[in-house]
Amino acid sequence: MKPSETDGILAAINTLIAKGKLTMRNTRDRLRHTIGFEVIGLLIASPLASWITGISLTHMGPMALFFSLLAAVWNYAYNLGVDKLLLKLQGHTYKNLMQRVLHAFGFEGGLMVLTLPVMAWWLGLSMQTALALNLGFVAFYLVYTFVYNWSYDQAFPIPSPQTA
Repeated sequence: MKPSETDGILAAINTLIAKGKLTMRNTRDRLRHTIGFEVIGLLIASPLASWITGISLTHMGPMALFFSLLAAVWNYAYNLGVDKLLLKLQGHTYKNLMQRVLHAFGFEGGLMVLTLPVMAWWLGLSMQTALALNLGFVAFYLVYTFVYNWSYDQAFPIPSPQTA
């Protein structure tokens, strides 16, 4: 995307915001989204990983819960840092396609750096085996994130400006 196209998109977004035609989710809705995402994800991923690996759920579950909490904290810190960096470098936080791809890889890569040694230690695995398991979690959450967010948007649409 060319800088002129980005400027046009930003101008259109600002116009919609100024006219009250673009709304965002409120804090209560964001909390419902986050809690639902983490709880449902844990209820699916933990038993699935336990079944695939043969590691008991009583051992896999606490690690998955810890990683869920860690991911929520990492998400906040990472996105805050990226937004501040973008604001400093380009004067706004809008991300073009390439920036979104880099953002996603940076998020997952950073989370993997945080979780990989813990996973290897907690489950008594080699780093190579822990990496394979970690990549399995990444693959699961990639699909799950898409399905959950699409479903959430269907069940709880962003309110129109008149009802926001």
